[in-house]
Amino acid sequence: MQAEHSPARLRHQRGMSMIELLVGLTIGLLTIAVAIGTLVISRQVSGTVNDASQLQLQAAQAFRSIGQQARQAGSVRLNLAIAKEDAQPVDAGDAVAFEVPKGVTTVGGKSAPGQGEYQLVLGYQNYTEDLVGSATPQSQFRDCLGQAPSDSVIRSGFVLDKASGVLRCAGSNDQIQPVIANVADFRVRFIEQQANVTTGMPTMQYRTADSVAADAWPRIHAVEVCLEMEGTENLPDTGAATQYVNCANQSVARGSRLRMVFRNTYQIRSQGRPSPAAS
Repeated sequence: MQAEHSPARLRHQRGMSMIELLVGLTIGLLTIAVAIGTLVISRQVSGTVNDASQLQLQAAQAFRSIGQQARQAGSVRLNLAIAKEDAQPVDAGDAVAFEVPKGVTTVGGKSAPGQGEYQLVLGYQNYTEDLVGSATPQSQFRDCLGQAPSDSVIRSGFVLDKASGVLRCAGSNDQIQPVIANVADFRVRFIEQQANVTTGMPTMQYRTADSVAADAWPRIHAVEVCLEMEGTENLPDTGAATQYVNCANQSVARGSRLRMVFRNTYQIRSQGRPSPAAS
């Protein structure tokens, strides 16, 4: 015999009311909104961290390339027996002298380079040396592209392609290749060493490439390089609230992209040695 349903049991089995359904939907939507907001913030933080890491790696690569050439700039061969032919044996009493080749631009550059010109030029002598395991003398010097196309001179020129944001380098044969991307600005300052006429002590002064006199390049003691890197991730533009100091030493708004500025100074080993005017 089928049991009869009482009015009380029917009341207990009825569904959700409209108000209860709306409350449940609201709570669910709020939960989803919070989850999406957390995901967006996490994505922005992750993108910013990745952006910063990539910019730091690219700046380090550029500084390694420039530093490798700057450390060699102006170097020349030390001939241990200047009065003898290379094939003759070297004795302890032989005259020793540096060989200064012609056409070596130790350091130079242009503030606003044109076609075939560079913001920073570094050069040094290329020569061969006896190596263990090699039947013939070999050169161990390489330009910024890892090549040594010239038998006498190693030359590297660095310039920023502002349209693409790519820092480029031209080797000794003037073939140009990219070094890094995401470069918003590339600036070079030259540090000139002069003797103080009153005290006789050396003084240092920053110079741009165009303010260095033609005969003053041998007095360039060091080179300061500044890279302003721009990220690829879109960030909230906070206007003037978020500022940074650029390569021109100006405080400017960051905009909608991550901006990072890197500086490095390289001492030129051959400062004070006569060299031809920079080209």
